Amino acid sequence: MAAGSQHKSTAQSPYPKSKVPLYDGMNKIPGGLMLIPLILGSIVGTFAPGFLALGNFTTALFQASALPLIGVLIFATGMQITLRTSGPVLATSAVILLCKSIIPATIVVLLGQMVGIEGILGVSILALLVAVDNSNGGIWLAFTGRYGRERDRGAYIASAVNDGPFFSLLFLGVAGLAEIPFTLLLAAVIPLLLGVVVGNLDAKWTEVMRPVPNIVIPFFAFALGTGINLGNVLTGGLSGLVVGLVATLFTGVLGYFGYRWLLRRGKESGIGIASATTAGNAIATPAIIGAADPTFAPFVEIATAQVASAVLVSAVLAPLLAAYVLKRQGGMRDAPDGAVDPAGEVKDITPHSDVIGTTENDTRFGATKPGTGPRPIDDNPRL
Repeated sequence: MAAGSQHKSTAQSPYPKSKVPLYDGMNKIPGGLMLIPLILGSIVGTFAPGFLALGNFTTALFQASALPLIGVLIFATGMQITLRTSGPVLATSAVILLCKSIIPATIVVLLGQMVGIEGILGVSILALLVAVDNSNGGIWLAFTGRYGRERDRGAYIASAVNDGPFFSLLFLGVAGLAEIPFTLLLAAVIPLLLGVVVGNLDAKWTEVMRPVPNIVIPFFAFALGTGINLGNVLTGGLSGLVVGLVATLFTGVLGYFGYRWLLRRGKESGIGIASATTAGNAIATPAIIGAADPTFAPFVEIATAQVASAVLVSAVLAPLLAAYVLKRQGGMRDAPDGAVDPAGEVKDITPHSDVIGTTENDTRFGATKPGTGPRPIDDNPRL
């Protein structure tokens, strides 16, 4: 079966064989499409800053492109949010937003009001907030494509909503920890809202824009990396690992109990732990907040390094922990052909399925066609 699946995947691939599999190599590392260009950018910014000062297209693309490309990404993400969404999907999305964004962010800003924006133990409130108020939609789709149900895969909507700097800006502004003008909050969400409108009006354009994340992420990651000094990365590296560990365990527990108590998923509640990730795009958020409120500018560089570490830690730990809990509680579902492993490596999928679906049998938002997909774990499976 494995050999046949590999042959099928190769036969269906629209891409020629790579002489050097750079793209596949990056994707073998959790969050690699963001992390590797970020590291390369930081190397260039630290040791060869003159290259970035050449001007013209070189400077525009490799140093000054981050914010425009992030705007394009947010617009494309909004296009994937449709109004044709079932009640169970909306309920699951709401619980994930509550447990992965709203509750953790509220606790962090309350902590900030007690200890100040400097934070605790060398970790600023900026780094803590950015690490806990968003989630990695790619990891979520990869995990739920193998172990989840249709409502779980459809809850990718939550990652589309909490992706980007909006939640961080909103909570800092509401808590009074930052002077965030309302117009800036509005400006942060307008690309997402316009994407939702356009995506619901023109499905063809949505399909055209589907590859955008894989196109723009490496470029804006490199541009962000040029502003990171490797000396500060070494200083914040260990604390970044701690941030990733704490964020994963804390939000993972919330996700688990959200599934168990609010969604009443029983032995499938471990799926909620897979939401306990930090999105690769979050690496850009400290710089955006620092530009919005200069009070946070001194924390931006180290916070960016800490968030980058948290992205990697959570991308590895969250799906492994979720799979362990599912197996212990008897909620593990059989994987269909072309599924993904717990670490997020997608196998035998269509070229753009990492954005919305996760297997070749998935339709929009990962809905499985009748007669296909994983074997149910009981006689009366829920959606």
